[in-house]
Amino acid sequence: MAARPTLLLLHYDGGAFAGWQRQKADRTVQADLEAVLERLVGRRTPVMGAGRTDAGVHAVGQAAVAAVPEQWTPAELVRAMNALLPPDVWVASASRMKAGFDPRRDAIERTYCYRIGIDAGARSPFRRRYEWGLGAPLDEERLARAAAELGGEHGFRALSAAGPERAHYRCRVLEAVWQRREDALGYEFWITADRFLHRMVRFLVGTMVDIGRDRRPASDLAELLEGTDNRAASPPAPPQGLFLVGVRYPAHCYADGE
Repeated sequence: MAARPTLLLLHYDGGAFAGWQRQKADRTVQADLEAVLERLVGRRTPVMGAGRTDAGVHAVGQAAVAAVPEQWTPAELVRAMNALLPPDVWVASASRMKAGFDPRRDAIERTYCYRIGIDAGARSPFRRRYEWGLGAPLDEERLARAAAELGGEHGFRALSAAGPERAHYRCRVLEAVWQRREDALGYEFWITADRFLHRMVRFLVGTMVDIGRDRRPASDLAELLEGTDNRAASPPAPPQGLFLVGVRYPAHCYADGE
């Protein structure tokens, strides 16, 4: 039976996962999705995500694709998967895509949000799962100046995790802004770019928080964007404050042109 590439829009609480990518022993989002799809379609069905979130990182807009028999309509697939998935993973929607669709290469932008709590209550066990419980004030003006350095295309090798050599480390940042949370208990950092390197957002937030606490000069960020050694950056912010908010694709990738 013919299979069609189907894009899944996913929400998940990353607290109980060892990250997105399938692993031999630990629980992962990818493995949970593949197990459910195998039950539904009767064969192993690989799932490819738009990005690989780390252990503890959440998503309210992760995108992933699987080749699903065309007898399954998107709406039926959503209902069936949600009936079998554990409560910390949810399929928000499904869309049929054109042949050859690749959720990584075809993405034109991705958006992340990082949440920080600055009040004493930020260390409550009921909040610490979804924010960095900093519990200390931040200088809004210094944060804004730091974020303003990020717009445009830069090299982020010194603001990402070390790993195998890449062809290049440049990313084009479309938006980067700090804003007060609606509950006034902290801040959110929003960033949209054409691509992200491993732990890039967490390195950025860790460094900007040190700038916002006057622990390092704001000029450091511009220097890091020209650097190659992440030991010059501040330690990365903890994972639980980070959310993958959305991934955008051009209309021509969708089977119905949406």
